[in-house]
Amino acid sequence: MIYLRSLLFSIGMGLATVVFALLGLLTFPMPYIWRYRFIIQWSAFNLWWLKICCGISYQVEGLENIPQSPAIVMSKHQSTWETLAFSKIFPPQAWVLKRELFWVPFFGWGLALLQPIAINRGSGRKAMASIVTQGRDRLDKGRYVIVFPEGTRMAPGTRGRYGIGGAVLAESSGYPILPVAHNAGEFWPRRSFVKYPGIIRVVIGPAILPQGKKAEALKQSAEEWIENTMVRLNGIFK
Repeated sequence: MIYLRSLLFSIGMGLATVVFALLGLLTFPMPYIWRYRFIIQWSAFNLWWLKICCGISYQVEGLENIPQSPAIVMSKHQSTWETLAFSKIFPPQAWVLKRELFWVPFFGWGLALLQPIAINRGSGRKAMASIVTQGRDRLDKGRYVIVFPEGTRMAPGTRGRYGIGGAVLAESSGYPILPVAHNAGEFWPRRSFVKYPGIIRVVIGPAILPQGKKAEALKQSAEEWIENTMVRLNGIFK
C-alpha cells in the first residue's frame, strides 16, 4: 500500500504542477505578491495531498521565533518536503537555488515567477556576489531569504559541508539568521519514490543577530544550533 499511495501522490503532484504552471503564466502581469500567493497554492495542495495519500503531516516548534521583519532562513536540507512546507511556515520568501531548476518544464516556469536567487554553483565568487546583491534586494523588499547551506539534500544522520553564503549575506545586510532543523528525510527520503507515514518535526531556533560578528562566526553559530537540534530530533524519532 505504501507504494500505491506514493504513486497516487506522484500522479496528483505531477498534474498539479502542470495546471499551476500554465495558470501561473497568466499571473505574470500582476504584482509580485499576487503571483506569489497564487503559485504557493501549489505547495499547499501538495502538502494536503501528501497527508491524504501518504499520511504525512507536520508539527512546528518555535513559531514564536519568527520575526515580523525579514530574516535569512538557514535550514537543514533532507527532502523535497521542506521546499513545499516553508512557503506555508514562513512569510513571503525568495530561495537561493541552482539556476538549472529554471530549465525544468512547467515547474521551472512557475519557479521563475517567484523571483528566486538563482546562482551558478560553479562560478565561485560570482555566485557569492549574486547571493549578496540579490539577497539584500529581496530582504529590503520585505521578503525572507531561504538558504540551504549544505547545498544539496543530505540523508538523515549525515552532515554536509556548510557553505558561507547565507552568513555573508547576514553580515553584509544586517538582517538576522533564523536556523531551522527538521527530520523530513525520515518520511520523504531524498531521491526516493516511496514516502512513509508519520509526523515531520520542524524546529525554528532563536534569531542569530549579525551585529558585531563576522560571517564565519555566524555560519558556525547556525551550524552548531542546527546539528545539535538534529541530534535531539533523531532521538525523538528513534
